[in-house]
Amino acid sequence: MSLNATVSRVTKRIEDRSADHRAAYMEKMRRAAEEGPRRAHLTCGNQAHAFAAALSDQDTLAAGRVPNIGIVTAFNDMLSAHQPFETYPAIIKDAARAAGGTAQVAGGVPAMCDGVTQGQVGMELSLFSRDVIALATGVALSHNVFDSAVYLGVCDKIVPGLVIAAATFGYIPGIFLPAGPMPSGLPNDEKAKVRQKFATGEVGRDALMKAEMESYHSPGTCTFYGTANSNQMLMEFMGLHLPGASFVNPGTPLRDALTVAGAERALEITALGNDYRPVCDVLDEKAFVNGIVGLMATGGSTNLVLHLPAMARAAGVHLALEDFDELSSVTPLMAKVYPNGLADVNHFHAAGGLGYMIGELLEAGLLHPDTKTVAGDGLSLYAQEPKLKDGRVTWEPGPRESQNERILRPVTDPFQPSGGLAQMYGNLGHGMMKVSAVAEERRVIEAPARVFHDQDSVKAAFKAGEITTDTIVVVRFQGPQANGMPELHGLTPTLAVLQDRGLKVALVTDGRMSGASGKVPSAIHISPEAAAGGPLAKVRDGDIIRVDATNGKIECLAPDFDDREVVTVDLTGNGHGVGRELFEVFRRNAGIAATGAGVVV
Repeated sequence: MSLNATVSRVTKRIEDRSADHRAAYMEKMRRAAEEGPRRAHLTCGNQAHAFAAALSDQDTLAAGRVPNIGIVTAFNDMLSAHQPFETYPAIIKDAARAAGGTAQVAGGVPAMCDGVTQGQVGMELSLFSRDVIALATGVALSHNVFDSAVYLGVCDKIVPGLVIAAATFGYIPGIFLPAGPMPSGLPNDEKAKVRQKFATGEVGRDALMKAEMESYHSPGTCTFYGTANSNQMLMEFMGLHLPGASFVNPGTPLRDALTVAGAERALEITALGNDYRPVCDVLDEKAFVNGIVGLMATGGSTNLVLHLPAMARAAGVHLALEDFDELSSVTPLMAKVYPNGLADVNHFHAAGGLGYMIGELLEAGLLHPDTKTVAGDGLSLYAQEPKLKDGRVTWEPGPRESQNERILRPVTDPFQPSGGLAQMYGNLGHGMMKVSAVAEERRVIEAPARVFHDQDSVKAAFKAGEITTDTIVVVRFQGPQANGMPELHGLTPTLAVLQDRGLKVALVTDGRMSGASGKVPSAIHISPEAAAGGPLAKVRDGDIIRVDATNGKIECLAPDFDDREVVTVDLTGNGHGVGRELFEVFRRNAGIAATGAGVVV
């Protein structure tokens, strides 16, 4: 099958837009690669410091004849998804020794849990933690003693931050090793019902706590299809995982065998071997297009519309919202995973998972087949699935038929003909909406605005019974320059209750919603943000706003709208408490949402 014309055209546009930046980036990477293995340029004293704690590996490292892997880990045991990484360094080191190489923990990076900080002040540091992770990885790899790197991270900002750093150190190879999802617990739709009942006072905190603990119950990634699992999907579509590695549960023999295989592969693809595959060659324009197609086909998290442009810029590639919108228009929605359906990622994996999906999309000409990956040349390698034989991983052809078409469908019979994201334009600014879970009859809403400056005020108005008619809820001053652009996921139960009561409601915000944003139409990431004088700062209570996801329009219909002065608010309270003091320089220098809200890229 020839490449889809839209995919081809969008890729060419990205290549043309990126040409100068990409060429300059690749030239820097080539010059760095020509210097050879990094530790060869260190003095004897430098090397002695680097190898002093390596114990039995000291002599091997000092000889400098075998590749040395740098391990960058986001382990902590508060994040369920990252707790399994505690044992990974020992597994990687043993596997490296057995294969004739060495490995060292280069450094750790912070990893905060958005589940813990949802609705809390700490969430105002969440998006900026991506840039901190990139910086921390830069510090870890700056010792210049590594021939390749393995990156241990799963969740929301961790993988994007690690990818930004991996691209910056793109002259060395890098492999991402995941930890996998926790086993299925309380179904996500049942958990959501309990949350809504709590929001209306039908059940107490004891019932809510019981439901939450039954849902998030063990080590591994949360099982809904939010940002963390969207990250894992991306790493396969973009060729940075080993094939089929994303959704194997922690603590299983196959999971450990994949970690061993990842360490072995990280040795094989260094400049000291015969299959040199630096990250700069993997992360090209085609890889990012493949990632966007994967995001659309799976109905993935809206957060990746922020992260992918930032990740791409680190590799000299410039993405725009129009690229997401056009690729979405030709990519069929093939999966129904919560919040877009009742299944979780374990059910999705059992139904055929990413191997089936990649095979289908390749056959339909919707993916670039000729990408370079850490596993080898060509994305067809990722239509395979790993199997455990005699304690080691082997790869076999993946399923060519869905095992459950209520969860995963073929390209020829998708859940809907286009992907899950729509670009939004109008006199209110430029943003996007995740539409894959929004019913067709709710994709166009025209109603009076109710303006708020934080999500707690929305909840208070709801509890006071103030929202009783069709309403466009405007939550502004939630962008990166205002307060770090926290997720507003805490609004989901409230808005869902209003919708279930028969009201037409929509959210318009310069803030974020997560991959679990649900069935309420939400125009998000609106830029320019209100704090930068964007048009959201002109909206008044009672203005008629039209949110039209079908045509990608978001407009205030007030006749005097363009002539109004922007409203300003006192944001000084966002600058202190829970570490916010340390991030003033980030708030001052953050880019706009449309280009990734980045600070370091």
